[in-house]
Amino acid sequence: MALLLRGFCKPCRYLQPLHQHISQSISPPPKPSLHRQNHEFYITSFDTSKLKYFNLIRLSQSYGISTSSSSLRDDEKEKKISWIELYLPEKIRPYAHLARLDKPIGTWLLAWPCMWSITLAASPGHLPDMKMLTLFGCGAFLLRGAGCTINDLLDRDIDTKVERTKSRPIASGALTPFQGVGFLGIQLLLGLGILLQLNNYSRILGASSLLLVFSYPLMKRITFWPQAYLGLTFNWGALLGWSAIRGSLDPHVVLPLYLSGVCWTLVYDTIYAHQDKEDDKIVGVKSTALRFGDATKKWVTGFGILCISSLALSGYNAHLGWVYYVFLTGASGQLAWQIWTVDISSGPDCSRKFVSNKWFGAIVFGGILLGRLSS
Repeated sequence: MALLLRGFCKPCRYLQPLHQHISQSISPPPKPSLHRQNHEFYITSFDTSKLKYFNLIRLSQSYGISTSSSSLRDDEKEKKISWIELYLPEKIRPYAHLARLDKPIGTWLLAWPCMWSITLAASPGHLPDMKMLTLFGCGAFLLRGAGCTINDLLDRDIDTKVERTKSRPIASGALTPFQGVGFLGIQLLLGLGILLQLNNYSRILGASSLLLVFSYPLMKRITFWPQAYLGLTFNWGALLGWSAIRGSLDPHVVLPLYLSGVCWTLVYDTIYAHQDKEDDKIVGVKSTALRFGDATKKWVTGFGILCISSLALSGYNAHLGWVYYVFLTGASGQLAWQIWTVDISSGPDCSRKFVSNKWFGAIVFGGILLGRLSS
C-alpha cells in the first residue's frame, strides 16, 4: 500500500485521523509513523509554524490512499443517495431499483415516439387526444420497467461481471430470480390493462411487440447490432400511437417516423454502450460501441442525419405546418451537439449525453404539436 505525502517536519506526541489534516507543502522532515486503528488510519502530526501539511486524503474500501483533491467529490457524486433509499420502505427498494424508478430517462425515451405519433394522428388544428397521451405515458412507464426486469433476469450472470451493473437487485442477490419473475408478472398484468383500453387493431399490434421485448436482451450475445434491435423495440410506439387514434396505419407517415426512432436509438444507445465497452470485451458481449470503435462519431453522424431526414419526411407526409421544421432544426442542433462533443472514453460524459436525449424528444414533440395546430 502506497502512501503519498508531500512533506513533513518535527513530530509531536499525538495522533490525528487523516481526514483532519490540511494539504500544504513544507520542508522534508523525518519519516513519520503510520498506525491503523478500528479500520481508520492515523498518522503522526507535526508542529510547525505553518499550517499542517497534508493533502485532503480519501480512503478507499481497499485502503488505497489518494491525494487527488477531486477524488472525494467524485466519490460523493457516485454515492449520492437516491429518493428510493430516502422515502421507500426497505422491502420495496429492490423492486424499485429493478424497475429503475430512480432513472426515468428510459421511460422518456420509450414515451416520446408514442407522443410523436399520437400528436401526428390528431386532426389538423386540434390538440392531441389527452387520454391517449396519458395512457401511453403510463404504458411506457410499465413497459420500460418490465423490460428492465426481463433484461436483469436474463443477464444476471453477465451483470455480476460488469462494474456498472453488478449492484443490480438480482445480480447482487437482493432479489431472487423467482421474485423477479413474480414482479414481472405484475408489471405485464398492469400493462395488459392499458392495452385492453385500445381498439382491436392496436391490441394485436401492441401484443406483437412482446416478442421484441423478450428477445432483445439475448441480442448482445448474437450480434454487434443489439442497439438496432433495441431501436425496433423502443420505437414500436411510433406505430401504435397512430393506430390507437386512427384504427389503422398510414405507412407514408408512420414508417418514416419509425425509421427515425430506430436511427435515434442507434445514436443514443451507442453513446451509452461506450460506458461498458471494456467490461463487454472481458465478458464477451457485443455492441455497436465495440463494432464502431474509434469510428463511432462517423457512424452515429450518419444515423443522426437519417433520423432528421426521416422526421422531415414524416412531417411533410402528415402535412405539418412550417413551424415544425423550425423545431426540427433545433432538434438537429441538439443531436449534433451530442455527437460532436461526446468523449467516448469518458463514462460520465457518455452518460450525460445519453440523458440529454429527453430534450431531443421534447423538441421534436413541441414541433409536431405546433405544426399540427398550425396546419
